[in-house]
Amino acid sequence: MLSKSQARAFFLGGTLVTFLIFIGLTIYSFMPRNDQTNYKAIDKQVVRGKEIWEHNNCMGCHTIMGEGGYYAPELTKVIDRRGEGYVKAVLMSPVPWAPNGRKMVVYNMNEKDADAVVAYLKWIGKIDLNGFDRVVSPLSKDE
Repeated sequence: MLSKSQARAFFLGGTLVTFLIFIGLTIYSFMPRNDQTNYKAIDKQVVRGKEIWEHNNCMGCHTIMGEGGYYAPELTKVIDRRGEGYVKAVLMSPVPWAPNGRKMVVYNMNEKDADAVVAYLKWIGKIDLNGFDRVVSPLSKDE
């Protein structure tokens, strides 16, 4: 059994060690070589695509990196999965897109806006996901 002074020393020593480990890991995670944000690739086209994404409330149905609605497909790596042409065709389609019975709003975008959204989705797809190369919606079916 520990005496009162030994218990106090054990508690303070453990607290100090834990605090130092926490500070060390914090500093390590903020080092430039550990940056996973892909922020250097942001250009005006990507920013415009993000603005269009937000203006149309795409996140109300779609998910990016696990955030958003689960009604429609996850779009983190959609350019890798489907390609730019497919995404542009969906965005520029004058008729409602209804795969698997889920109807997507008709945006009927012009080519410039569709290119901006594709640039945004390409930028999102290049973010380092720590080995999770495929983010899947919990509602998706196994193929």
